[in-house]
Amino acid sequence: MKAYVFPGQGSQFVGMGKELYENSDLAKKLFEKANEILGFRITDIMFNGTEEDLKQTKVTQPAIFLHSVILAKTLGDNFKPDMVAGHSLGEFSALVAANALSFEDGLRLVLARALAMQKACEKEPSTMAAILNLEDEVVEKICSEIDGVVVPANYNCPGQLVISGSVKAVTTACEKLTEAGARRALILPVGGAFHSPLMEPAREELAAAIHQTQINAPICPIYQNVNAKPVTHPDEIKTNLIAQLTAPVRWTQTMQNMLTDGATSVTEVGPGKVLQGLFKKMDRELEVASC
Repeated sequence: MKAYVFPGQGSQFVGMGKELYENSDLAKKLFEKANEILGFRITDIMFNGTEEDLKQTKVTQPAIFLHSVILAKTLGDNFKPDMVAGHSLGEFSALVAANALSFEDGLRLVLARALAMQKACEKEPSTMAAILNLEDEVVEKICSEIDGVVVPANYNCPGQLVISGSVKAVTTACEKLTEAGARRALILPVGGAFHSPLMEPAREELAAAIHQTQINAPICPIYQNVNAKPVTHPDEIKTNLIAQLTAPVRWTQTMQNMLTDGATSVTEVGPGKVLQGLFKKMDRELEVASC
């Protein structure tokens, strides 16, 4: 069975999508439509901007989404997934690629999500940290014992869990997790505490936009971040999508479930190769690819 997966924030690079734009009429048409919807030429920033330009909130998330979705659209009949999933932001790309969301609605939601998250980040100093080589249960227990907001945010693969919360609580957690045996507890260069309770204002704002958006049954099951389970019902997809901003990304569990359910190959659609690497850590024999 073929699984297609879509990357999240952090996979952007200068020049992303340029080759697609230049070599495909469909891609060019979709990129120009995106410029129109966004109200600025995101293609100029993606193709010729600086790394700093690409890091702007209103640019990063739509840029990764566009690269992934337009790449999937140009595959045409060659895009035949038996299952899809996306890491955080990538869930929106997966939904559009699987025809649950229209291209236009997906892009509008991604922009709304990016701006809502930026606003939430500005309300309280917050951050995230990567914890390496420690059991998930140990990380969960230590986080639960710390005063202030700090929670597991991204279950990336066994031995790699990202925590999220207020600067003070995350710093304290890093000290205690290092004492507990973590090989590294590394503060990440991010704008705020994604996938934590501090994103509640953004969740509320995005919920209103998602409720007003048409979501259809996808062409195959989508394994959603909040429960790592295959979902096809539009109402359930909406509920999970709204919960995603304040809930952890259960990517480890998603990969386990996709493999258990019969995935024999995994293709990463979009910039970077991070997700392929994570799948390889789960199963060294697994066939992985980029497109």
